[in-house]
Formats: sequence, structure tokens, C-alpha cells
Amino acid sequence: MDISLDTRSTRSARRAARRRAHYLVTADEHSLVDLEMFLSTLPLCASGRIFIEVPTAADIQVIDAPGRMTVTWLARGVRSGAPGTGRSCAPGEALSRATCAWADEMLCDDELETQITLLGGYLGTADIVDHLTADLGVAPSSIYAPERFGLLRSDS
Repeated sequence: MDISLDTRSTRSARRAARRRAHYLVTADEHSLVDLEMFLSTLPLCASGRIFIEVPTAADIQVIDAPGRMTVTWLARGVRSGAPGTGRSCAPGEALSRATCAWADEMLCDDELETQITLLGGYLGTADIVDHLTADLGVAPSSIYAPERFGLLRSDS
């Protein structure tokens, strides 16, 4: 009986360790180098989701990400813009839609802290930050976006 308790506590500890390294990452065609540098700093046990928006399917390439991370490529050329407009997908639009939809489904569990790194362009990143902070109540301190965008204030 003591052996089974040890086994359960060991599994529980491993599960908790995996949960501490959960990420949501976004990028676009202009931030692929930044994305690769960021991914190289993650622990091998990192889990989470990576969304990358590019102009066309021909721009999709292989990236080196931890094995527990899911990479989703979003090619604007094969996506439509805002529903009902008949327009093409604008830069940042596919990234924002996919990331916000994922966040609506997956960021509802307070038990699992997700570190958010937004490397895409300003328009998509601004929409994502607004949705995460205003609609989902995500703390700005758990979100990284390029400082030049001025989207996240650090209250000192």
C-alpha cells in the first residue's frame, strides 16, 4: 500500500512540474528569428501552443520546438478576412482569431498558469492583448509583447 502512495505522489509531482512550463506563443513572418531564439530558451518539457501567421502556405517551414508544443501555421493567402466582408485576411487577423479562440477554450483553468509570449505584428498582438486582459482577465504580468508596441504597462 505504501508503494502505491509513493507512485501516485511521484506521478503527481511530475504532472505538476509539466504544468509549470506551459506556454502560448505567437509569431508572424517578421518575427521568425525572434521565435526561434525564444523557443531555444524553453525547457524540453515545455508544453503549450505556438501560432505562426505567414502570407502563403509556401512560407511554412520547419521550426525546432519542444516536443510537447503544438505548432499551428496560419497562411493568410488561404483564409478570408472578417466574416461577411468578402475581404482577404489582413496581417494579424488570422493570428488574432486563432489565438483568441484557443485562449477562450484553454485558459479557463486557474490551476494551470500559462506564460504568454506575443511576437507577431502590432495589429494582431494588440487584439490578442485586449482579449486576454479585458475579456479573460489574464494578468498583464503573465504576457510578454514587444515593448515598442506599448501594449502592456509595467506598474512599478
